[in-house]
Amino acid sequence: ISNVKNRSEDEKKSEETELFTKYYTEWKEGSQREQSYKTIPRFYYRLPAEDEVLLQKLREESRAVFLQRKSRELLDNEELQNLWFLLDKHQVPPVSGEEAMINYEAYLQVGEKAGPKCKKFFTARVYAKLLHSDPYGRISIMQFFNYVMRKVWLHQTRIGLSLYDVAGQGYLRESDLENYILELIPTLPQLDGLEKSFYSFYVCTAVRKFFFFLDPLRTGKIKIQDILACSFLDDLLELRDEELSKESQESNWFSAPSALRVYGQYLNLDKDHNGMLSKEELSRYGTATLTSVFLDRVFQECLTYDGEMDYKTYLDFVLALENRKEPAALQYIFKLLDMENQGYLNVFSLNYFFRAIQEQMKMHGQEPVSFQDVKDEIFDMVKPKDPYKITLQDLVNSCQGDTVASILIDLNGFWTYENREVLVASDNDSSSTADLDDT
Repeated sequence: ISNVKNRSEDEKKSEETELFTKYYTEWKEGSQREQSYKTIPRFYYRLPAEDEVLLQKLREESRAVFLQRKSRELLDNEELQNLWFLLDKHQVPPVSGEEAMINYEAYLQVGEKAGPKCKKFFTARVYAKLLHSDPYGRISIMQFFNYVMRKVWLHQTRIGLSLYDVAGQGYLRESDLENYILELIPTLPQLDGLEKSFYSFYVCTAVRKFFFFLDPLRTGKIKIQDILACSFLDDLLELRDEELSKESQESNWFSAPSALRVYGQYLNLDKDHNGMLSKEELSRYGTATLTSVFLDRVFQECLTYDGEMDYKTYLDFVLALENRKEPAALQYIFKLLDMENQGYLNVFSLNYFFRAIQEQMKMHGQEPVSFQDVKDEIFDMVKPKDPYKITLQDLVNSCQGDTVASILIDLNGFWTYENREVLVASDNDSSSTADLDDT
């Protein structure tokens, strides 16, 4: 009897295992698996091919309708004025300095009266973001209104840029951004004096700054989000101010004087007037103290045509040398210094470039500085992770990348570094003299 019992239990276990395997296999490979795929939402939509004209038109129209709807959701001037009126009406005393203030209760009341378009601005998160050190727990009405204005402007600009996004993928190609800036020119009073014949050079100059800093991998396209996140559009739209100071214009890459300066320099360097720059012509750039070794590397690595540089390549060169503290500029210069494409600079690399500085010093009748001393100073400044190799990240992290670059590529930059203490002392003497003159 016990054998029969044991056998029946073994049989039960065996049957149970068979049934489990059968049902599990059916579940895993059967209809339930197919149904689970159907619950996954579609996340890929194929772009229409060039010959699918109808699909392309449909896509363009649907995008246009979508952007129009998004535009209508934004506050217009009248609604912004109404919002300001409501905020002013609900301000809570006492005034903090010259700032009108509002507390959370009044803030919520304004949110209820301002209309559905304003609802997203009247949240606890926004209030907390603007809350600083007011003893009564209030926020500044002006700061809140500026926050709303900034958000509205960002959305307007995003919609405006999206209209030029031909691919509809959230990025602009070079030609897309050129069209955007070209159509923006008539709306910028500071550019009224530009000749129409110069428009194409101005657009090229403006677009290069966006692509030099926002497209480091040189993909030929920039995300609209990246354009909005950087300050370049603010600089460009600053040209709407009819009373922009001379100093602001000179420091703004997008201003007419700045664009004419850069293009004028290019024309002055182009001695044979063929519209391109040879290495000899480029050697006169700036103070004409860039080393020939560095210029050789520029023409080896950068895009040239029959050994000569066009205006677009020249703009990248200028942006790199005029913004040496910026990571994108350091990346440009580092690539030229890293001759063997190793991803780092070693003693050999530093010596190779500094020898050209020593030769220039001899030509100018100066006693050459010891490379050993300069090499030690560079490593002390940068403090790289590896004591024998300097990477691009090391240069960026040290905040001394611009100084290192100047020491290695430009005799004038090296001289400025070597005589920094004398220059600081002379500046202090000058300011002291000026103070005495004032008294």
